[in-house]
Amino acid sequence: MHTSFVSHAGGRYFWLALSLVVLSIIIYGWHDPPDTPNGGTWYGYTLGTIGALLILWLLYLGRRKRNFAKGWGTVRGWVSAHVYFGSALLIIATLHTGFQFALNIHTLAYALMCLVIFSGFFGVWAYVSYPQKRNTLKKSETLDDIFLRLEDSDSQLRKSVSKLSDSVRAVVTSAIDRTEIGGGVFDQLLARDKSKVMIDGIVLANPNQNAAVDWLVKHMSNATGDESQQMAIIVRDYASRQKLLSLIRSDIRMSAIQEVWLFFHVPMSFGLIAALIAHIVSVFLYW
Repeated sequence: MHTSFVSHAGGRYFWLALSLVVLSIIIYGWHDPPDTPNGGTWYGYTLGTIGALLILWLLYLGRRKRNFAKGWGTVRGWVSAHVYFGSALLIIATLHTGFQFALNIHTLAYALMCLVIFSGFFGVWAYVSYPQKRNTLKKSETLDDIFLRLEDSDSQLRKSVSKLSDSVRAVVTSAIDRTEIGGGVFDQLLARDKSKVMIDGIVLANPNQNAAVDWLVKHMSNATGDESQQMAIIVRDYASRQKLLSLIRSDIRMSAIQEVWLFFHVPMSFGLIAALIAHIVSVFLYW
């Protein structure tokens, strides 16, 4: 039976992280510093040390995921620990600050830590849910397989409309030639469709092929005899093409989100390490 990282090993890491958080909160409420709570008290140093070690350990997940065949544990176990101890780190680091924030390197390190943790939460969700969604969409096919199906569909449509009127042939051929897939980063992230079609000599936006489909359906409703039957086949085949394009864009979008997440999360993680080092050095030099 499949077990997700959420309930891995009976929720072992959830209970460990929860115990660490509860213990930290209890001691935070019990200890009585001469001034307001801050990172410079004995307890602040203790939590700071725990937090720094947790940051280094959590960042190791990236390397661990690429080397899951060696070493202790499983990827699912490491992800489970990553999520729960990452959540615990938010509370531990906040207690370490004593809720004292200002425009300095210490608050910068805390802010970067929060960005890394929250982006990490999103990354774990994306890497858990998107592969399954993409497999469900493609039904064991690769993206290359679907592009080949699209090429076959385009070829069949061009062949079918060659026997119809010039107006139908022009619209279908124009829609195929002016179909755009992918595009820039934001186009991929938003599954933005900049496809166009020329109808009656006017170039129109054709997102999701709607303009072309609407024209074909209207033309079919006005057709009679053999042309009506041929148009019904064209509309059916074009609707299948429309679904293929939607599937391709959805897959590209999810892949783009994962790649863009890496471009954000990884540099932010290195930035956190740099800020953490600066934070520690400044504390021991000037405090």
